[in-house]
Amino acid sequence: MTMFDLTGRTALVTGSGKGIGFGLARGLGQAGARVVLNGRDEARLARAAETLRGEGLSVAVAPFDAADHAAAAAAVARVEAEIGAIDILVNNAGMQFRTPLEDFPVERWSELMRTNIDTAFFVGQAVARRMIPRGRGKIINIASVQSELARPGIAPYTATKGAIKQLTKGMCTDWARHGLQVNAIAPGYFKTELNQALVDNPEFSAWLEKRTPAGRWGNVEELVGAAVFLASDASSFVNGHILYVDGGITASL
Repeated sequence: MTMFDLTGRTALVTGSGKGIGFGLARGLGQAGARVVLNGRDEARLARAAETLRGEGLSVAVAPFDAADHAAAAAAVARVEAEIGAIDILVNNAGMQFRTPLEDFPVERWSELMRTNIDTAFFVGQAVARRMIPRGRGKIINIASVQSELARPGIAPYTATKGAIKQLTKGMCTDWARHGLQVNAIAPGYFKTELNQALVDNPEFSAWLEKRTPAGRWGNVEELVGAAVFLASDASSFVNGHILYVDGGITASL
């Protein structure tokens, strides 16, 4: 189905050395895109790129700190000059820190805001400034079920993901008239390194399986279809949308 074909397009995925970012980069590459992996750990990026190249995918790396405004702008300029125009941006960089809100360290609050919100704005703005004159572009932000729901111990993370939901709508409102589609994928609970402690906790896993209508954790591969849809021509009139891929957890009490 040609409307889902990403051949000839370049996709920059932030935070893609592991976890969801790596899985989405792989999926976009399998759909035909040239993928540009981003992160701060150059050794990890090199290993991730080697793995994907071994699968026959077209891969480049762009190590930079997405939470640094100047570094992000310079890196986007470098990618466009050396690799090609960025057609697809996936703002995936993120982190988690769990502790009761009354004990939450202020330095961790600031780190969460920089990593989960600033990165999406900094890289999104730098890429959009280049997409706008071309009259086209796809930006996919990674939100969460915590864009809608909260759990004990992660209030600041919940605040960041609520902000990503609204930033997505704001980006759409400003940039749709220039031919950009800006949407978000909101994953539920997926088996990733970020969630490994929860996966390994029998009590939490039992609660999650009971709470989720699908009755299980999600697998990262199950996010790929949503990403390819939002990155492709198939979603040409989808804008400002938050696509929940969560096994039904936001649909059920």
